[in-house]
Amino acid sequence: MAIREARKGQGRTSPNPCVGAVVVKNDKLVAKGFHRKAGTPHAEVNALAAAGNRAQGATIYVTLEPCNHTGKTPPCTLAILAAGISRVVVGMLDPNPLVSGRGCKKLKDGGLEVSHGVLAAECEGLNHPFIKHITTGLPWVIMKAGASLDGRIAVSNGQSGWITNDKSRHYVHRLRDRVDAILVGAGTALVDDPSLTTRLPRAKGRDPVRVILDTNLRLPVNARMLQQASRADTWIFCGPAADTAKAEALIQAGAVVKPIAVDSEGRLDLKAVLCELGQGQLTSVLVEGGSRVHGAFLRAGLVDEVNLFLAPTFIGGDGVPLLDGLGLASVQQAARLSRTKVRRFGDDILVSGIFSDQP
Repeated sequence: MAIREARKGQGRTSPNPCVGAVVVKNDKLVAKGFHRKAGTPHAEVNALAAAGNRAQGATIYVTLEPCNHTGKTPPCTLAILAAGISRVVVGMLDPNPLVSGRGCKKLKDGGLEVSHGVLAAECEGLNHPFIKHITTGLPWVIMKAGASLDGRIAVSNGQSGWITNDKSRHYVHRLRDRVDAILVGAGTALVDDPSLTTRLPRAKGRDPVRVILDTNLRLPVNARMLQQASRADTWIFCGPAADTAKAEALIQAGAVVKPIAVDSEGRLDLKAVLCELGQGQLTSVLVEGGSRVHGAFLRAGLVDEVNLFLAPTFIGGDGVPLLDGLGLASVQQAARLSRTKVRRFGDDILVSGIFSDQP
């Protein structure tokens, strides 16, 4: 139940984690709560406020170790102690160096019964972006693509549109609603002129920051995404030699232009891009392509999670492949996903997973 509560905050709490809490007494539900947004009360405080005096002598179940430091809100440990809770069950310890076991110790020192590691893997799965960002400073990178059965994401002229069906597209917009940023290369931006917005029923979606990899600033000032600057920022990463007049024109059109280092072949340094995103408190990024961008992220070992939608269609060998060359000498060198899942969306199939060396 606490995990279900935590999910209610997905896409809204960054750079904080998603956390849920449930108060139980005499085997009966007393109250529950979740963290809604950074800077607002944490899940424990919301649940305890709903419980009131009924929290005395109760057990609180919380998906993440309660904090014991003062940030934008007071320590949750103090709220738990003040409420008269007798037992605390924690899903996972907080990887934040400011917490890291100190919350549980404070509660134990206060005379409470404390246990942790209950459904820890499920709790960690809620917060991959937070865990990676708080420990490395980098965002969690999700590679997402829609492809034909023969692994093509566009026809030979580069025109892609939506290969997958309406149900898959709806799920993609749910993904966009949960991430902090969405990233594409300049080629995709030029061919498709996407808005990169979140379109969900009843306008409930939240638009992520749009990120464009555009070494030479080819994006036109009238690009569709720049016409929606009021809904979400557009960050354009370019090389140090990009035209300053074009950069100023894009800035005037509403973009944030960020010159970044390039490698020996003149391509943008993707690790530096992720560092910039992390410093901007963006904890997750959905990489939507195209082919060269997907290949570059995989070659650099920067992909954490993959969401690949397969449509029951064929485009042919002259179509644009899912990703360009990885330069592998053998199949054994191929990166392999773990914790894979397969879902059906009508006639489409979603294959998802993470790379095994990730948390």
